[in-house]
Amino acid sequence: MASALVTGGTGFIGSHLVESLIRRGTSVRCLVRSPERAQLVRQLGAEIVVGDLDRPESLAAAVAGVSVVYHLAGCTKSLREAEMFRVNETGSAAVAKACADRPEPPRLVVVSSIAAAGPAAKGQIRVEADSPAPVSIYGRSKLAGERAAARYSAQVPTTVVRPGIVFGPRDPALAKLFRAIRLLRFHPSPGLSPPPLSYIHVADLVEIVVRAAERGSRLPAHENGSPGLGRYFAVMGEHPSYADLGRLVRPMLGRPFAPVIPMAGPVAWCVAGASELIGHLRGRPEDLSFDKLREALAGSWACSTAAVERDLGFTPPQPLAVRIQETIDWYAEEGWL
Repeated sequence: MASALVTGGTGFIGSHLVESLIRRGTSVRCLVRSPERAQLVRQLGAEIVVGDLDRPESLAAAVAGVSVVYHLAGCTKSLREAEMFRVNETGSAAVAKACADRPEPPRLVVVSSIAAAGPAAKGQIRVEADSPAPVSIYGRSKLAGERAAARYSAQVPTTVVRPGIVFGPRDPALAKLFRAIRLLRFHPSPGLSPPPLSYIHVADLVEIVVRAAERGSRLPAHENGSPGLGRYFAVMGEHPSYADLGRLVRPMLGRPFAPVIPMAGPVAWCVAGASELIGHLRGRPEDLSFDKLREALAGSWACSTAAVERDLGFTPPQPLAVRIQETIDWYAEEGWL
């Protein structure tokens, strides 16, 4: 039986990956910091190993005997830049080293983010071979994590998957947005000319991640003339902006007349500053921050699907509107709206 380790398995994406792997007949082990948070994956049938990216001995035990490691654990927001790099860069290095230390290193799939690549110029579509130029602390930390894992690519067959905005059942982030549109009956959108965005449904992302492990190209042992090799954007071919997303979902939420309210740059920066201040006062980061606003006001987050179609044979089975409707239906059934 195939075996896999999933870091970050208790999270939104990780729990879907664990569920899918077990359904495919894979024996799954999850590295978790808190056993109390592992109830869902334990119920799914995963083996639970208590450990942390900061504890090399726990990583060594978790990696032992598995054929694939899916590294999803990461930090998406933090009050401190150093914390984000500690988790996203140092943590990725620790996982890759634990793989490299095995007599027969497992395949490693690092789930990163399109933020690591950075935006394309306005009107352009980014491809994997483009030089990375992240505009946020988060993006720089995720790129640093990719490069940390790549240092071991001569020993560990490694593939990087860069998802766009991930949504689907059990996603709390999009649920907040949809609740706000239902309650406020309008949709505030930062910037007067919001950039096109890239999205991926969690089930489609899981399929890409699994195929990347099975047949994806690997990072070269040395970065020498192979830009983009071993990296894949996990996105759909549709790129609506944040404002367009509001227009798309409002009839699905029973609010066909909820207007989109664009926020000029200075107003958006003030709102982000207030949100960041609240986060520092409460001692936990808010969803909106200066870092996230830098991404929101970028040129274009439209990314190409050509590589996953060519190498992994993947095209989304449903268009974006259908996937969003499925997500809203799940939220409604679970009382999240």
